[in-house]
Amino acid sequence: MSISRWCYTALFYLALPFVVLRLLWRARLAPLYRRRIAERFGFFISPPQTDGIWVHAVSVGETIAAAPLIRELQARFPQLPITVTTMTPTGSERARALFGDSVFHVYAPYDLPDAIARFLRRVRPRLMIIMETELWPNTVHACARNGIPVLLANARLSARSARGYARLGNLTAAMLVELTCVAAQNAEDGERFIELGLPRSQLTVTGSIKFDIALDAELVACAQRTKAEWQQGGRIIWIGASTHAGEDEILLRAHRQLREIHADALLILVPRHPERFNAVAALIEREGFAYGRRSAATPVTRATEVLLGDSMGELLYLYGCADIAVVGGSFIARGGHNTLEPAAWGLPIICGASAFNFREIAELLTQAGALTIAMDSDALAAQLILLAGDPKLRAERGNAARQAVEKNRGALQKLIAEIGRLVNV
Repeated sequence: MSISRWCYTALFYLALPFVVLRLLWRARLAPLYRRRIAERFGFFISPPQTDGIWVHAVSVGETIAAAPLIRELQARFPQLPITVTTMTPTGSERARALFGDSVFHVYAPYDLPDAIARFLRRVRPRLMIIMETELWPNTVHACARNGIPVLLANARLSARSARGYARLGNLTAAMLVELTCVAAQNAEDGERFIELGLPRSQLTVTGSIKFDIALDAELVACAQRTKAEWQQGGRIIWIGASTHAGEDEILLRAHRQLREIHADALLILVPRHPERFNAVAALIEREGFAYGRRSAATPVTRATEVLLGDSMGELLYLYGCADIAVVGGSFIARGGHNTLEPAAWGLPIICGASAFNFREIAELLTQAGALTIAMDSDALAAQLILLAGDPKLRAERGNAARQAVEKNRGALQKLIAEIGRLVNV
C-alpha cells in the first residue's frame, strides 16, 4: 500500500465513529439513514447471481442518469446480473422504483479495505461502472488488484472538483492510473482528468448519456391525464424542482407575483431532499398558500395554490404535469441540477445563475432558446408571467428543448460498445 493511500485509510478508520454518528444525526430528519447500516460495511446476503456488472450511483441524480444505461445493459447482456449500489436512502428508493427486482440493490461499502473485500466476495463482479465522479481510492485499487475493470461512465469534473482532487496529489494520480477507462461527457472534462494523472490512452469522450433519456409511453399517458385533471380549464402549472434550502422562498415569492396576473396558477414544489419536506410544508403554510401534499394524495382543486411534491421517485412524472419547469440548485451556489428531464418533456426551462455542475448542458439549451436565466425572484416572476401569458412562446421554447435532446443522443451506444469490450461479451 502506498504511503498516501495508507494515510488516507488510517484517517478513514479514525474518522469512522464520526461517520456513523453523522449517519445517526441525519436519521433524525430522514429515518431511512438508520436502516441497513451493516450493508455499508459489506455485511449483506449475497445476490442470487454473481459474475455480473456492478453499477455504482451515489444518489438520486446519478441513479436517474444510470437508468437508460442499466436498461440497455439488461437488453444487450441479459445473461449478466446487475448489482446497483447507492450511498443515500433517496438513491436507494429511486433504484427500487426504477428497477424493482430486476437488479440486486445494496448500499455501497465504505471505502475501507475490509468492507470492500467483503462486498467483492459476495458480489464477485466482472466489471464495475461508476457513474459520473464518485471515486474512492481503496475501492478502485481493490477492483484493480482483483482483475475487475473499472469504468467511470458519463464522467464529469468541474474546475472546482478538479482543484479538490488536485489537493490530494499522489493519492488521486495513483487512483486514476488504476481506472480502466474514463468515458467523459466532453473534452474539457476529459482534459481535467488528464491533468490530474489519468493516462490519455484510458480516456474516451462519449458525450452525456443523460441525452438518451426515454419517456415511457405509459408514464406519458398517465402524466397527461393528471395534467388535464389539474389544469381544470387552462390554469398554468409550473414546477419548481430539486430545490435546496434558501430557494423555496425565492420560488414562493415569484409564485405570489405570478398569481397577481394569473390568479389560478399552480406551483408544484419539489424539494431535493426528503428530510426537508416538513420544513418546506411549514414554510408554504407560513406564506399563506393553500397547499396539498402529494404523499397524502391530497386532491388538487381550483383552490390549491401549491402542491408539495413530497413523494419519492415521482419527479420525472411531475415534470410531465407542468407547463413550465424551474430547476433548483441554481438559485444558490450549488451548481444546479439536471435540466434534460424537463427538456425531454418539451418544457420551457428557467434556472438561476449557478449551473456550473451542468455548464455545457445549460449553455446548449440556452443557445437553443430553450433555457433562460433568472437572477432573483423578481426576474423569475417576470419570466413566469411572460411564459404564462404566451402559449406560442411556451411551445417554441419547449420544442427547442426537445429538439436539443434529440440532436445530442448517441452517448449511450458508445458507452455500451466500451462495456461490451470490457466484459468480453
